[in-house]
Amino acid sequence: MSERNHNGQGGRDRKPRNNKGRDFKGGSRKKKSFSPQRSGYREERINRRMSDPDIPAEVDVNDLDPMVLQDLKSLSKENSEAVAKHMIMAATWMEDDPKLALRHARAAKDRAGRVAIAREVNGIAAYRAGEWKEALAELRAARRISGGPGMLAVMADCERGLGRPEKAVELGRTDEAADLDEESKIELAIVLAGARLDMGQAESAVVTIQRANPDRDARGVSACRLAYAYGNALLEAGRKDEAKEWFEHAVSIDEGDWTDAGERLEECK
Repeated sequence: MSERNHNGQGGRDRKPRNNKGRDFKGGSRKKKSFSPQRSGYREERINRRMSDPDIPAEVDVNDLDPMVLQDLKSLSKENSEAVAKHMIMAATWMEDDPKLALRHARAAKDRAGRVAIAREVNGIAAYRAGEWKEALAELRAARRISGGPGMLAVMADCERGLGRPEKAVELGRTDEAADLDEESKIELAIVLAGARLDMGQAESAVVTIQRANPDRDARGVSACRLAYAYGNALLEAGRKDEAKEWFEHAVSIDEGDWTDAGERLEECK
């Protein structure tokens, strides 16, 4: 697990100091009170934790990616273990029960709001559950904490889900888009082509996929999804013969039933 930040300052209150490092004394200066949390915040947090979804006793934190566990070391041992277990459960239920996965992801985020991976997992789970606004907010928070391009394709798809395809296209023009790895660039191209179709721009969708360089010699899930997206864009543009060729190619390399390219072929007849 690759999107998913509170800016309040923690730690002790400190007295203001002069430029020689000494405490200011006397005068009419009064130490200002500082309350980083709104009234009722603690009670709400306790209530949320009491309603957290159950975690089976056999869940082992060591099943989580070691790099993720390293990120959680900023938390107390007890809290980091609880966060890790909720993240494992979120991943476990992501496909079969997205709503339950989201409950676990939210529980992890609630305990580790300043940890980028916790926000990212919450964002991905919200995306899978169709909670576009929450997903977008969490993935943005993860990017603010960790930097880098983050889950740009997922964020763009959230914009589409919110009925803002033009915002998705704008994300594809950002500097971060150029920093993506090849697989992520393919996923972003697929989403951007979908955004173009949302706006009724079928030929632009075709060009968007072409820029991702669909290759008949490529194999794997990304190559299959790209071939399928190309066939779909071509079909929407009224280019049935070309669409048929790419749907046929998608079928030939679809080793894991990743697409319904076989069914789409019927539309090309």
